[in-house]
Amino acid sequence: MMTLEDYLEQDARLYPDKTAVVCGNEHLTYARLWLLVRERAKSISHPRGTVILFRASQDIDFLVTYFAIHLAGCVAAPLEKDTPEPRFQELEQSLEGVVAQEGIADVLFTTGTTGKSKGVMISHRTIVADAENLIAGQGFSHELTFIVHGPLNHIGSLSKIFPLIVQGATVYILDGMKDLDTFFQALDYPCEKMATFFVPANVRMITQFAAGRLSQYAEKIDFIESGGAPLPHADMLELCRLLPHTRLYNTYASTETGIISTYNYNDGRCIAGCLGHTMPHSSIIITPEGRISCQGDTLMSGYIGEPELTATVLRDGTVYMSDLGRIDEEGMLHIGGRQDDVINVGGFKVAPTEVEDAVLMLPEIRDCICISASHPITGRALKLLVVLDDGQKLDKRRVARFLSSKLEAYKVPLLYEQVDAVRRTYNGKLDRKAYNE
Repeated sequence: MMTLEDYLEQDARLYPDKTAVVCGNEHLTYARLWLLVRERAKSISHPRGTVILFRASQDIDFLVTYFAIHLAGCVAAPLEKDTPEPRFQELEQSLEGVVAQEGIADVLFTTGTTGKSKGVMISHRTIVADAENLIAGQGFSHELTFIVHGPLNHIGSLSKIFPLIVQGATVYILDGMKDLDTFFQALDYPCEKMATFFVPANVRMITQFAAGRLSQYAEKIDFIESGGAPLPHADMLELCRLLPHTRLYNTYASTETGIISTYNYNDGRCIAGCLGHTMPHSSIIITPEGRISCQGDTLMSGYIGEPELTATVLRDGTVYMSDLGRIDEEGMLHIGGRQDDVINVGGFKVAPTEVEDAVLMLPEIRDCICISASHPITGRALKLLVVLDDGQKLDKRRVARFLSSKLEAYKVPLLYEQVDAVRRTYNGKLDRKAYNE
């Protein structure tokens, strides 16, 4: 089996002068990138299987370091670039003397939004399987330039590097999406077709503040993938309107499962909550409890140094997720929220994502989160925190009436609060853990 570095070497031989990576004013050809990787690998003196921690800078040096660690026979463990030094040292000490099993390429640390952070072991085989899934499911091609602006220590962005290298395409690295002007400058890059990956927060920001500008690139943007959390239906519909000829994908993926299924919702139906058919290296089963469980070559190898914790999730070649879902008559996956996130109110179970998806249809609401809160009469009740457009004031009755027209009565929150911002993790997911009482 070829590794990602084998593909990189092949690219340098077949397309030596093709631009491999762009970052700011710096451009690197495949020949130059491969040379830098080989030189960096020679400077790594750690024994094979050593887990090497490093901060995930959003630049070309990240790619050089990442590939070089693999080429030296070691394991890459990228951390968030702003990881505090005490945390970095703590993880370094915990991995001291640890030698990963043969075939492990990466250790990716989860964000810990639903518990403590865990080191997920990803194999070289998994990386190539993820790449082949994305190529088959979304059409990554040699001519593509893909804008990567999310953190490269997270599977959502890192996984896009895989098919780009396999296909000998071009990676365009940005440091986040805070500066929309820089993002649109990237879209001006001279190439045949472009693509990118958005978390839901990115979609909402760009459709609210730069919808007109985005629509100007409707013919150039080949596809956009969304992931990390369910994309509100209102935002799906808006992207379809702005980019009528662009393939728009919702994907089911996680650090533990790899890239599993995808759905182009710009198919004329725009089915909310649909995550499509599984890709070639993956399959899904739904447990009797309704939990999504995944099989195939894209699965993790386990949590590093934690065999007991691994056994709670990975058993007999199956990863059991906390996500609830179903398979429809077409064989497509539909997600129903996380089992851990379900709120029990008066004996009724409510998926907060359903409430959030509905309220985001209101044009004045920029962001929101539905949580469980104490209530003097019912004990527990649904509470909706909303961020409104500048100058807007929360009309609780209007929001409640609107939700009553969309949801069953028990799903309509009793409590409402206007806030300046909703807490999110660094990769854009709602930080539900921060609101636990």
